Amino acid sequence: MSTDSIEKVKKKIEELVVQSPYPEEPFHSINTLEWLLKIEPEADIALQIAALGHDIERAIPERKISAANFETFDAYMEAHAQNSADILMEIMKECGLHQELADEIAFLVSRHETGGGERLNILVNADVLSFFQVSLPLYFDRKGPDITKRRMVWGYKKLSADSRKMIEDIEFLDDELRTLIEESIGIDI
Repeated sequence: MSTDSIEKVKKKIEELVVQSPYPEEPFHSINTLEWLLKIEPEADIALQIAALGHDIERAIPERKISAANFETFDAYMEAHAQNSADILMEIMKECGLHQELADEIAFLVSRHETGGGERLNILVNADVLSFFQVSLPLYFDRKGPDITKRRMVWGYKKLSADSRKMIEDIEFLDDELRTLIEESIGIDI
């Protein structure tokens, strides 16, 4: 495994996510990795890179897909995950990452919205917890209360029981948002 190639991939992800039209994306990328390591301190490099690059398509406007083109939110999110995996695979090839590692990372990213197995579910939990911690306030500002409620419930349902408890430890400063969370997912925060 080439450390140089791994560092190139991480740097390219970082360079792209800071260009995202969504201001929360750079923070969400890093915060997802932080949650991943909190949930699984021994997470391997494939999981770590997948955490950093799982939403890479949102940073490339000409490659981003639109939810309006899908019949269901689940179908959109699955396509988003696959699109991110495809983009990340291009980056990994460009950076000379070993094919076996690149395939594992792309697989993880392609399933980061649906999970399915212990490793994938760790990534799903980290992603959703980061959504609640860093993405939610800006998402709420863009989408309003109704869509945000649906998005919170959708994400919350994917969380493991242990990860659901972790949401209670996140500090939400905005009273309106805190009330919306309590109403949507039925927890006191």
